[in-house]
Amino acid sequence: MHRCLTLAETAAGHVAPNPMVGAVLVHDDTIIGEGYHRVYGGPHAEVNCIDSVPAHLRHLINASTLYVSLEPCAHFGKTPPCADLIIRHRIPRVVIGCRDPFKEVNGRGIEKLLAAGIAVETGVLERECMALNKRFFTFHTRFRPYVVLKWAQTGDGRIGNEGSERLQISGASANRLVHKWRSEEASILVGTRTAAMDNPRLTNRLWSGPSPVRLVVDLHLRLPRSLHLFDGSARTIVFNAQKEEQEESITYCRIAGNESLVHQLTARLYQLGINSVMVEGGAQLLQSFIDAGIWDEARVLTNPGLIIGRGVAAPRLSHQRMVAEQYIGHDRLDEYVRS
Repeated sequence: MHRCLTLAETAAGHVAPNPMVGAVLVHDDTIIGEGYHRVYGGPHAEVNCIDSVPAHLRHLINASTLYVSLEPCAHFGKTPPCADLIIRHRIPRVVIGCRDPFKEVNGRGIEKLLAAGIAVETGVLERECMALNKRFFTFHTRFRPYVVLKWAQTGDGRIGNEGSERLQISGASANRLVHKWRSEEASILVGTRTAAMDNPRLTNRLWSGPSPVRLVVDLHLRLPRSLHLFDGSARTIVFNAQKEEQEESITYCRIAGNESLVHQLTARLYQLGINSVMVEGGAQLLQSFIDAGIWDEARVLTNPGLIIGRGVAAPRLSHQRMVAEQYIGHDRLDEYVRS
């Protein structure tokens, strides 16, 4: 199962909104095939695993044990049910890391295997398997995207200057890490002021892999179309109070101006099938998520040697638990989860 997890994680950033899944086929304590779900819409882990078995070993498939990190699917989606594939190959035993919370599966895959006379064992490294797909599980059990808060701050707790001049806080190594994080999330969100003042691209050009869907809050549609956000290099969704419209790579999603912004944003992202979001700023937007209690992780980069005195105060976390601290070059990275 550890090998299944290692394989599954290889596809981080490439399979959303699907989960990351790894599978290993074992005969007499020897791996004869392995695979993982590589890309959204492509073959699932079980398919790739069985297909990987060499021709001279394929006669052993019906005498082997299949290990898979997530319950095999039992429905027709973009691909046929993996439970049917396992039954068709007469694999006698299946070991499953954790159950799939998706309503079209959620135990049906296990039931189908048991009904076919296959021995099934579940809950092996269950906590680790669930943690790997925390975005997927949050989306299907809490009906909202997994929310990661991220900001960089000075040694005296400021995330920006008081004026319009952009403040560079993090070093090159930390910036590259942030782009890696972007490649792992389905979307990235900024507020109106951050978009206007920083003119960010919000792509992961410093890291390989797909860029996230760019999200911006612009209630009154005042942002100029000359901003990088509207350059067509990545899909962009504009949350506003005026219109619902599609223009090439830009989607306008209307939200009400008199209701909780955070609840509306997460509800619309759920409707759109976007299972994770990294909130990059500004301070007011980040604090809104904190105050609403709708966040799962926070990653705070601090440059201890940069002191600016006056400036925009960094957000203040509540109900947090620190889980890691390390240095990325000269920057300190503190990681938290909501407790």
